[in-house]
Amino acid sequence: MTSGLQQALDALDRRIVAALQIDGRASWRRIAAALDEPERKIARRGNRLLESGDVEVRGLATRGETVILRMNCRPGSVRDIAVATGLREDAIFSYVLAGVTDCVAELQCAPGQLGRLVLDEVPALPGLVQQQVSPVLRYFRTVHEWSPGILRPEEVEALDSGGVPADGVGLPEQELAPDERAVLAALVEDGRRTNDELAALAGVSVATARRRVESLTRDGLVSIRAVVEPALLGLPVEALLWIRTRPDEVEEVGRLLVASPLVRYAAVVMGEYQLLVHVTQPSKEELHRFLTEPAWVRRAEAVQSHLVVEAWKRSGVVGRGGPLH
Repeated sequence: MTSGLQQALDALDRRIVAALQIDGRASWRRIAAALDEPERKIARRGNRLLESGDVEVRGLATRGETVILRMNCRPGSVRDIAVATGLREDAIFSYVLAGVTDCVAELQCAPGQLGRLVLDEVPALPGLVQQQVSPVLRYFRTVHEWSPGILRPEEVEALDSGGVPADGVGLPEQELAPDERAVLAALVEDGRRTNDELAALAGVSVATARRRVESLTRDGLVSIRAVVEPALLGLPVEALLWIRTRPDEVEEVGRLLVASPLVRYAAVVMGEYQLLVHVTQPSKEELHRFLTEPAWVRRAEAVQSHLVVEAWKRSGVVGRGGPLH
């Protein structure tokens, strides 16, 4: 990913990114057919996006149950803690916020390791003043599944090969063979590695490599999508929302929230606030409308909102030499 101020992509580049967000391994031919564009043009544009680092296609491996880590820090140590948290292999995202919380991260916690994380690893972060860990109970949408509504429904249908439902949490109970582990590791590094490349890395046939990719994704052990800065898609304003509602309203509020394609993430978490939501908007005016007008607002008892100031990791991808925006 790139750092610094970023100029939004043009309309076709955004459509290519949106296609890769639906299926990160889709061929340029398949994307061109879905978008009704010449294959050579799509391939040229798509390769340029990948080579520039504006878009990365990665596999996000499932390593355990997820928890949300909220941190407050001593003055001058906020960025260091956000970076240190983002560099953890088990971190899915790491953000610096403006608000009563300084940093927030989502971590995958291996079975039986929550106590170690809470009591030993997080308190050892230099400059940490206060921490709060909230296990995730279920998802309405994960950041790795986000698609901002750029494509028409028929285009999405042409690209969508089906996926794992968003509401699952935890590590699937499945022992991986050595070749499966090799394919998984290769997809985490580059989700668009060809089946030929995967076969060579894993020491198996191309047909076996193809089956391994299909089974890993079908079983929820890896999800392969494009990772991109929302600002490049014309959505430079990001906010995290903690929403409190009546327990019997949680499902309905979550459903109403993800009706908006600009909601990148929505999860049910333990704690005082039952929902954590990450929303992107084209402007602060639009963010204000999102916080005051939609139907979900009338069902919420309290909302705590924080502007995302810097993103040091998104969907398991660390920024190169600086914040992602």
